[in-house]
Amino acid sequence: MAEPILEINHLCTYFFNGESVLRASDDLSYTVHKGECVAVIGESGSGKSVSALSIMRLIPYPPGLTLGGEILFHGKDLLKMSDDEMADLRGSKISMIFQEPSTALNPVMTIGAQISESLMIHRGMKKKEAMKEAVELLRSVNIPNPEQRVKQYPFEFSGGMQQRAMIAMAMSCSPELLIADEPTTALDVTVQAQVLEQLNKLR
Repeated sequence: MAEPILEINHLCTYFFNGESVLRASDDLSYTVHKGECVAVIGESGSGKSVSALSIMRLIPYPPGLTLGGEILFHGKDLLKMSDDEMADLRGSKISMIFQEPSTALNPVMTIGAQISESLMIHRGMKKKEAMKEAVELLRSVNIPNPEQRVKQYPFEFSGGMQQRAMIAMAMSCSPELLIADEPTTALDVTVQAQVLEQLNKLR
């Protein structure tokens, strides 16, 4: 089998509150290969979101801290990279679809502005070119009238459409690794199926 894109080795991310310690992710290990879909399964509060945020280096400190293990992306340990190196990877090589799109999306920026921002930063596009690409990305995730929708704000989108917009944003720079943190939690069954089908198609 080909060399893995991602290797998690004995990951330990803890949260500290005074004298108490919450071992949110404790000795977690798994690998992800190109074209592979890996599911991390566990009950609520078992550390699934924490492990995903650890990969992105988005654990808030304090109170959280990754104390041990390795997160290897193409053999390079993300935990040893500088903040600038991680910023370059996020959105371009590694993207994440967050659990709650209503809180992950910026309420005072249009959907188009939020998608095009990543394109301008990571792909060096001009604003007009990036907005045109944003329209095509919304079209690719089956959002109707993308030319109009790109000018709207998150509150004007349904929950399912917000989630699709998040997928479009996450896929905007064709990342090698896409982390989806319970992307269908707040959606009805029909929309869940559509979102999962879209993710599988993109994979």
